[in-house]
Amino acid sequence: MMSGLENITFLHKELLFLLLLLPILGFWYYYQRNNRFPTLKMSNLEAIKSASTWRTKLRPLLPILRALAIAAFIIALARPQLTLKEEEIKADGIDIMLVMDLSSSMLAQDFKPDRLDVSKRVASEFIDKRVHDRIGLAVFAGEAFTQCPLTTDHNILKDFLASLKCGVLEDGTAIGMGLATAVNRLKESEAQSKVVILLTDGDNNAGYIQPMTAAEIAQEFDVKVYTIGVGSRGKALTPVSRRSDGEYIFGLANVQIDEQLLEQIATLTKGKYFRATDEASLEAIYDDIDRLEKTEIEVTTIKRYSEEFHRFLIFGLILLLIEFTLRYTFLRSIP
Repeated sequence: MMSGLENITFLHKELLFLLLLLPILGFWYYYQRNNRFPTLKMSNLEAIKSASTWRTKLRPLLPILRALAIAAFIIALARPQLTLKEEEIKADGIDIMLVMDLSSSMLAQDFKPDRLDVSKRVASEFIDKRVHDRIGLAVFAGEAFTQCPLTTDHNILKDFLASLKCGVLEDGTAIGMGLATAVNRLKESEAQSKVVILLTDGDNNAGYIQPMTAAEIAQEFDVKVYTIGVGSRGKALTPVSRRSDGEYIFGLANVQIDEQLLEQIATLTKGKYFRATDEASLEAIYDDIDRLEKTEIEVTTIKRYSEEFHRFLIFGLILLLIEFTLRYTFLRSIP
């Protein structure tokens, strides 16, 4: 009945001091009890020792019920109000498209357990930090598509991110296709800043849109591109072929990332290129991007109030009715 008490405020809180009168009235009632009931002097109480009944045991509850009713009336007079808060975000904010490489090389085990799992986890942590931004997700291998359009529902976005796996697309690394897909989602955006975070671990070797062509399109629509090259230096245990049952066969292979291309894309679009050689450096990169892409958010707090005095008034009336009924029926005393 009295749910949400932690959000209750009082319009006339000074009236709550009247509650301090209740202990005083309680002491007065206790010391005056002999004056309210007639005294019958008896030489011996043996005859009435067993005269105690449930009525005599319940009768002391009557003044407690009345005190609780008075307390409820005092609280009702103080005008309790339930505060309902709403936040209205007034800002253009930032629209961000995450672009994730799903080529088979993302299963390389120079990251534990592999590059893809670590990339998904770190990206999910980045999403949690961008509370007021719209974020979307595009993926690519030998082809590209939008996994999740721009949204402020970050729980759905993270569900899509967690479901990513290699092998669902034709294998290859179509960096230009992945970037163009993300830019296509951002070109109509009216956000203050439009950002693509493109993560890959290889050379562009597929797709019909060249990476620099996609970068020029991004530049035209004022889309800033941060590029991340993922992979250790030297050799790594990487999928080198695939069995007929779909299982990957791993072998040592050189880590080849076209860093020059990724840097050119970032420079052209006024972004920045990063190289992640392990999990810690990838986390640091996302932290850097988080710091670089900040915008002023104007938050207007709107408060609405719901009058709750009627709850206490009804509660007090019920207690008073119970006390009145018991006093003059079941617990009635003979004057």
